[in-house]
Amino acid sequence: MKLEFELVPDSCWGINLRSALPPEVWDIVRKKAYARAGGRCMICGAPTSRLEAHEQWEYDDGHNIQKLRSVIAVCRACHEVIHIGRTQLMGRERQACDHYMKVNGATYAEYRKALGEANALHGERSKREWQTDISSLKDFL
Repeated sequence: MKLEFELVPDSCWGINLRSALPPEVWDIVRKKAYARAGGRCMICGAPTSRLEAHEQWEYDDGHNIQKLRSVIAVCRACHEVIHIGRTQLMGRERQACDHYMKVNGATYAEYRKALGEANALHGERSKREWQTDISSLKDFL
């Protein structure tokens, strides 16, 4: 799938570059992502005047390490799918579901299946404490 759910383990909530970096450094990182995007969402390709920076993490389940993989620029609709848990709390799941299906050419059943799998993985990962590795940050400065 082109657009996926990225559910962060509970112990990693609140750990993000925006809050961990000095504002001027975060501005460099996010603005470079916006420049790479060229005014288009880096997931769905939609042109937009308002991009949002999104941190992509990879998870080493054997060592419980959350590692920064990339910082990309996405549209609000894609960002709401990625962070579906927050989106559900805000009462916007229907819009996120529609966007997920459109971008991925998926059915509602496929959406529900992918969401169930993401929630199951989130549940497993949330049983453990994670270390955060942002050593790749230098690649985005």
